[in-house]
Amino acid sequence: MSRSQWEELADWPPDRLAAFLDQIGEVGRMTLLHDWAVHARPEQLPPPGDWRLWLMLAGRGFGKTRAGAEWVRSIAEADGGARIALVGASLHEARSVMVEGESGLLAIAPWWDRPIWHPALRRLVWKSGAQAMLFGAADPDSLRGPQFTHGWADEIAKWANGEAAWDNLMLGLRLGRTPRLLATTTPRPVPLIRRLIAQGGVVVTRGATRDNRAHLPPAFLAAMERDYGGTVLGRQELDGELIEEPEGALWTRALIERCRVRRDALAQPGGVALNRVVVAVDPPASSTGDACGIVAAGLGADGRAYVIEDGTVAGVSPEGWAARVVALAMRHGADRIVAEANNGGEMVGSVLRAAQADLPLRLVHASRGKAARAEPVAALYERGRVAHAGAFPEMEDQMCAMLIGGGYCGPGRSPDRADALVWALSELMLGRRMENQRVRTL
Repeated sequence: MSRSQWEELADWPPDRLAAFLDQIGEVGRMTLLHDWAVHARPEQLPPPGDWRLWLMLAGRGFGKTRAGAEWVRSIAEADGGARIALVGASLHEARSVMVEGESGLLAIAPWWDRPIWHPALRRLVWKSGAQAMLFGAADPDSLRGPQFTHGWADEIAKWANGEAAWDNLMLGLRLGRTPRLLATTTPRPVPLIRRLIAQGGVVVTRGATRDNRAHLPPAFLAAMERDYGGTVLGRQELDGELIEEPEGALWTRALIERCRVRRDALAQPGGVALNRVVVAVDPPASSTGDACGIVAAGLGADGRAYVIEDGTVAGVSPEGWAARVVALAMRHGADRIVAEANNGGEMVGSVLRAAQADLPLRLVHASRGKAARAEPVAALYERGRVAHAGAFPEMEDQMCAMLIGGGYCGPGRSPDRADALVWALSELMLGRRMENQRVRTL
């Protein structure tokens, strides 16, 4: 039975469903209960086609272990000649997660085809004759010599000897007509993951924790979103993103994380009061060009600057982004709008005045490149004088893609969000010392 047919059963009247379950009998009901193709989400099933390597990059709680165990089970039950390598970060993790864990091979096996587990031999044997052997990546040489038809490699991003263990595993994947390997892991930008992403012939499945919401406590999901949503840790561990960081970046993700406070930290009783708030604007060159960077930041009574909102918009007219700027300024009680006027000149001031911004407007004309303007602001982060009140993933991606000495290697054609951030923090923390620029106050 397919998943779609199973879902159709849920719509049957209770009496028809009861009659069907009675008709298929106990054996049929047990078979249906253990039919992974019925219960799995599509992304947990093997991809179609003639592949050799399947890489599952997904957040915690996605169901990677269950998918790996069910894939191994399907092979072992169908092919008595299968010789399967089970490789964890260590032998202990291979045993406690892949074999004996809640979603491991012993737990998911139906009672009538439960493999025999020989802990001392590190071996599982199915009644078909298929066998699986356990290995720990911490000992890469243990993978020298044995040969396999299939392999399941778990949490490869945390393998201490990742590339050495992987190479030995791949050299042993030489039995049968179509040797295959599944690697399941929460992504991290380690050399082995980068290598697999870059090489051809690897089928990649991606997913997030929330994809498995039907089997996770709502309170857990809410807590994870509240505490980690949008942070580097959350994007990696929950959203399953592979977050790269170029060499020579003005900001690192570790630095930004050190400068992060909870989103509600300023609103809580006894929280830091903001003495002033500014909204900075990096206008697009045209109405159909880049996004309009809009960032609100405030100066705290503790002398620290706080980034409080990224209101950047894309694909709107000048009147549209000007209205967004004014709305953001009103919401946060801003006392000034700062806008770069290199692109658009007087048009920038005109559209903001037309939006009835009843606030002082400062037009700034940059005479140096974006990276040069950003360097003193990045130094403020290093000294702990800036905090992000919450997470701003798109803006932080741009920040970490701005390179020392110039250059940008991030999303989009321009770091519009990061540039607006630089103008806002320069206004609050550096004043006119940030560069030799012409400033007009309207």
